[in-house]
This record gives sequence, structure tokens and C-alpha cells, in this order.
Amino acid sequence: MNVVGLEKMFAAKRHMAVLLLMLCGTMSVMAKQKADFNVMDYGAVADGKTLTHDAINRAIEAAVEKGGGRIVIPNGEYLCGSIRMKSNIELHLTEGAKIIAAPESSNAYDAREPWEGPQYQDGGHTFFHNSLIWADGEKNIAVTGKGFIDGVGLTKKDKEKAGIVEGGGVDTGDKAIAFKLCKNVRISDVTIYRGGHFAIIVTGCENTIINGITVDTNRDGVDIDCCKNLVIKNSVVNTSHDDGIVLKSSYALKAVVPCENVTVKNCTVTGYKCGTYLDGTKIPEPVGWVCGRIKLGTESNGGYRNIKILDCKGEYSSGLAFESVDQGMMEDVYVNNVTIDHTHHYPIYITTGCRNRGPKERQDISSGRNIKIRNVTCLNADSIAGIIITGMKGTPLRNIDISNVRVEYAGGGRAEHAVREYREQGTNYPEPKFAGFTPSYGVYARHVDGLRLSNISFTVKRKDERPMIMLDDVVNYNIKNVEGPLEPGVQKMVVR
Repeated sequence: MNVVGLEKMFAAKRHMAVLLLMLCGTMSVMAKQKADFNVMDYGAVADGKTLTHDAINRAIEAAVEKGGGRIVIPNGEYLCGSIRMKSNIELHLTEGAKIIAAPESSNAYDAREPWEGPQYQDGGHTFFHNSLIWADGEKNIAVTGKGFIDGVGLTKKDKEKAGIVEGGGVDTGDKAIAFKLCKNVRISDVTIYRGGHFAIIVTGCENTIINGITVDTNRDGVDIDCCKNLVIKNSVVNTSHDDGIVLKSSYALKAVVPCENVTVKNCTVTGYKCGTYLDGTKIPEPVGWVCGRIKLGTESNGGYRNIKILDCKGEYSSGLAFESVDQGMMEDVYVNNVTIDHTHHYPIYITTGCRNRGPKERQDISSGRNIKIRNVTCLNADSIAGIIITGMKGTPLRNIDISNVRVEYAGGGRAEHAVREYREQGTNYPEPKFAGFTPSYGVYARHVDGLRLSNISFTVKRKDERPMIMLDDVVNYNIKNVEGPLEPGVQKMVVR
């Protein structure tokens, strides 16, 4: 094994050691929290009508005075505004307990924190204190139990969109769980329904475990922003109008902070209508905007390092997306064993661009390297786009390795699509549906240095008149055992 191989092996072992230490450390901290504080002893009313977050906050403060403890939410319904998590506190929702987010008119949410200077990131990434359950700068915190969080008061209906439910505004409670700059975080077993702008957002947090949760919402499910050492596993995230599990590195911390050492394992993302995953009817959302999917981006100031996506599934979901368009570096991304059925828009999408949403004086250029994807199956994929791998002229993507992939396309691409100029990413919003049909149906790659494709098979349900592969400004490529149907007179691979 060469020096580079040894370095990668040792880096992988270090990453696993860090995650194991994180798991053991977080569980150890929580195991020490033996004292229970029942919210009913502090005036909570479980009728679903009486505002009771003040009682829960009193229980939290009482536990803090004792050095921490477990705040027990017993069976019943609890109408709440902002619940303020503190260090060494576990908020435990017993089975049958339901926290119901109060409506905006109740004035039950804390004021959003002040922000000075330019706001480069979306408002949803800026404010945390106006959320349902929030913490800022705390440590050793957890939300656990088989209970239920209904974020009905975190959402609103947009009359101009015929009643489509959207996330709440940034001036009111718009997130179910929002943790910023916290250490040793655990979220496990809870179910979140219609979670607002983000059902869960963790920003700038270190040593986080999200395990066994279920989210059924209409906007983003789980947002992981500028975090270090995080595992999300054994979870289901359904979202009808946005991303399921999404990693970001925004400018919310007023600094360039990468999202690094993150593992997504044994998770399912789906794109059913909000609420229909939980009730079991599983009604697919019509293909329009993105839904479901595991994604890196779009906010990408700090980039991503050492990301693993393992043993995951998608249903009626957009494909895997890896995007760096805000001057960050995307590197050392590893994917293995992913299956998506009814794949919207594209199966795999890797791109860089120059949206550059950040300080104007910054000179960095978005880039990506060392991305390895193994054992992916995408069924019932749209005809609009094949696997897309696009860097930028002068700053190519480097060392992209995709193998053991099977994609079943709808087909239907026409000869005119094969000769169209596919747009450069540039400053455009990086969503393939806006770029239209790719010139090839299987793989389209542009501005890449170091591309390996092996053991890939494509099928189409109806004839497709585009080439199977198109390489545009691609150097140092190795293509082996890539097969798929071709119409008479159509080239298998076009190199430009």
C-alpha cells in the first residue's frame, strides 16, 4: 500500500475512533443524569389547550439547580411555545406524550436573537431562539423518548399556493428543534410531524447523535450545518417539498466553518405528502420541486470533509446531491449501499459553482475532490438527467470514482437534447431541473480531472436517442464495464 493509501486508512480509523468515543462519552454523560423532574409537579397541564411551556421551563430550571436531570413529559397533550434547553438536561417524552406547537397568535415563542451585519445565509439559518425547543451554547443535552412533537403552530398556509403548507416566518417559531453551538447532543426515538421550516436544525454543534427518529414534514427534515462529529442513523425522514437529510456549511456563525466527520447510516428518506407516511397511506407528492433526498448544500461556505453515507434508502425521492457553490471545499465523501425507488430528477448529482453567497472580499473558489460512490441502485428514474458530474472551467472536480451502480431510466430523450448546450453552473442556483435535459442519458461529466466509472449498467423503459456517456473537458478518465442500450446510429460515448 502506498503512502496515500496508508494515510487514508489511518484517517478512516481515526474517524471511527472519534465517533466511538463520542458515542461512549455522550451515553456516559446521560447515564449520570439519574434525577427525574416530572413536569406535572411544576404546573404543567396536559389538556392540549393550556399553554404549558412555562411549567416545563420551570422544571428545567429546577433540574439545573441540582446539576441537571431528566425532564419527564408524561402521557398527555401539552400546548407549548419556546422550551429552553440547558446544559445537562434531557427532555424525555414518554410514549403517549405529545408536545403541540402553539399558534403564532399566542405570542408564546421567545424573541429571535439580534443579528448585526450582512446576513448571507437564509433567515431560517440565522435565528434559533424563536423555535419550539432550542438551545444555544449548551452542553450535554438530549431530547429522547417515544413521544410526539406536532409542529402545527410552526407552519402557515400560503393562500397564493392553494393551501400548500409552508414553513413559518423567521419572526415567529418556525423550527421544532434548534440547537446552536452545543456540545454532546443526543436526539433519539422521537417523532416529529410538520416541523416548520426545519424539523431539526443543529448548527455549529460537536459530538451529536441522532438515532431512531421519525420525521414527517413539509419542509426540511434534518439540517446539519457547520457541525463536527455527528452521526444520524436508523431514522426515517419524509418531506414533501424540500430536503430530507441535508448537510450545510452556511455563514450563520459569521465564519467559514466546515461540516466534517458526519455519518448518515441506515436512514430512509421519502417524498410522500406530509402526514401520509405517519398514517400509512404513503401518497406520493407529484414531482415538482425537490422532495426527500440526502444532500450536501446548497449553503456551502465552509465546505464538507469526511462525509459517509451508508446503507440508506429513498422512496419517491430526489437522488443523491453533492453541491459546493459558496466557495467551500467538498472532499472525502464516501457513499456505499444506497437504493432509491422512484428517483426524481437525477440519480446522482455532483457539482461546484460560483453562487458565492458570502463576504465579497473572500477569494476562495468552490471545489470538490475525492468522492467515491459504491453500490447504488436507482429505479424508475426521470428521463431529464443522467448522473451529473460538473466542475467549473479552470477548477475541475478531481478524483471522482463511481462503481457498481444500476440505474433504470424512464427514457424518452430526443436527438435534439444530445446537441443542446448544457448550461454552465456559474452563479445559477444548482438544481438540475432548471438546466433541462442532459445531452446524454447515462452520465454527463464536464470539467473533471480524474474520473473513474466501472461496473455501471443502465436500462431505459422507452427508447432514448441520446448517447449513453458524454465527457466535456474531462481528463484522466478510466471507463470500464459501463453498459446500456443505444438507438441505431447513436454513439455510446461522446468526448468533447
